[in-house]
Amino acid sequence: MVLIGKEEDERGCALVLKDGESAEVIHFDNLRGLRYCEVFLICDTGWGFYNTLGLNNEKDPRDTCPESIMVNFSTGAVKEQYNVPNVSLNPPRYFVIDGGDIPVAPKVRDFDGLEARWMGNVQPDAAFGKTPYMPTKVERKSELFFEKGKPVFILDDPTGTAWVMKSYTDFVDKNLKYENLETLNKKLKLPPGWSYRVKVLDQDLILRPFKGVARIVQDELQNVYDALDEGTSNYKP
Repeated sequence: MVLIGKEEDERGCALVLKDGESAEVIHFDNLRGLRYCEVFLICDTGWGFYNTLGLNNEKDPRDTCPESIMVNFSTGAVKEQYNVPNVSLNPPRYFVIDGGDIPVAPKVRDFDGLEARWMGNVQPDAAFGKTPYMPTKVERKSELFFEKGKPVFILDDPTGTAWVMKSYTDFVDKNLKYENLETLNKKLKLPPGWSYRVKVLDQDLILRPFKGVARIVQDELQNVYDALDEGTSNYKP
């Protein structure tokens, strides 16, 4: 069946591009420790990701990806619902950033009962997430903020590049909590030349993509870090 009119606009990979075109930058504060998840609509032209930030839980706004919804969530149902080649769920995560200026589409979409809004398109490397400590590039327009006086959690690679954690997850290690990040090096199996450290910031740290591109990496617990490459941060802690 060929969909026409409004129905056609609300299904298929075209809607990802449509949502991105209408996005406006919104400033978010008080993000550290907030739980969220992301739905990826996977198309040949890239992946559109939809974030649950600010949605799904009026009783507890700090948990935007509640188990009461996730227990019945089906990527297969979303694939059929939106008529896209594939769908992926980024499992529940917790922000380590304190704030951000993030492009957000005004349209709130329903994904098998989970509400989320478009927040970007990415073209991840096929190996990303499968091979820890293997960097990849993502297109991004958002700016991320870490506040002075708070800790940041940093990987240093053999080339001298520092990677600052922006989110962690208990998807792999069910016992991982924010307070465990201080001693995460005891859990990680770091490759030769890599190290982990904690730094309390003596000034605000701002991350911004260089020419619209950022580099990210995951550890074996699927925590995500951004590279502090030249031009991507106001300083290197």
